[in-house]
Formats: sequence, structure tokens, C-alpha cells
Amino acid sequence: MDHEMTGRAPPRTNLRTLLRGERGSSLVEAALVLPVVVALAMGVVMAGRVVQAKIGVQAAAREAARAMAVAPSPWEGSSAAWTYGQSAALAHGLSPARFSLYVDNGGFARGGTVRAAAWYWIQLADLPFLGRYQLMVSSTHIERIELYRARSGGPP
Repeated sequence: MDHEMTGRAPPRTNLRTLLRGERGSSLVEAALVLPVVVALAMGVVMAGRVVQAKIGVQAAAREAARAMAVAPSPWEGSSAAWTYGQSAALAHGLSPARFSLYVDNGGFARGGTVRAAAWYWIQLADLPFLGRYQLMVSSTHIERIELYRARSGGPP
């Protein structure tokens, strides 16, 4: 209906009247959503660090075991395993201070196996609310020593 026909003035509405019932609701919504968003962001950062470290630790263990398995002697193998394992860890951005590597030559017999284990402590202290919390990721790789490969410095 047209207001001129009824003789009444249109109702006066202003912005204050419209927002009176909604006052502060966006602040409450933000206060409820913000902790969830922050927790989600921290979780994504933490998961990224864990995945990156896990890939680096796996590569280091694999490279160390392979270097030991193809070496001509156990002494050269130990040195090569350490060098290749550390290089792989550094290439994946792992800090040498928090990285550890162990290589077992398994007797270094033809047809035998060598085992390399690597682990890394992930620092999360720079993320809010985690304080001095750390996570450890580890990986083990077993590599077979070829039966017909020439060896030096040890029994055939």
C-alpha cells in the first residue's frame, strides 16, 4: 500500500535501530572463531615440519645404508655412510645438532645386510603455546650387500 493513501508517515528507521539487536555479535563470533583458526594454522605448520623432517630422515637412512652396502670395505663403508647420511640430512634442511645417525654393517658379509637408522628432534618452541615441546621422527633402512661384488680389506 501507498503511504499517501493511508495517511500515515513511513516508519523511521536508522542504522542504530537496525543494529541495536546485533550489537557486539560480530565481536563474539570473532572471539569464538579466532582460537580455532589459530589452532588450525599451528597444526598445519607443525604437520609441515614433521613431514619435511620425516622425508629428510628417510633419505639420510637410505643414503647411509646404500653407501655402506656398496663400499669396498667396512672402514670405507662407515666413512661413506656417515658422509652420505649427513649430506642427505643437510640437503633436506635438517640441523646437524638435532640429527643422529647409526649404521650397522651386519658383519659386512656378501649377501648380508646393513642397517642404517636416523632420527631427528623437531623443535616447536617458536609456535605459540608449545613451549619447549619437541617431536622425534626416525627411520630405518636395510640394504642388501650384493653377493658377487668384489670386496677388499676383509674376508671374501
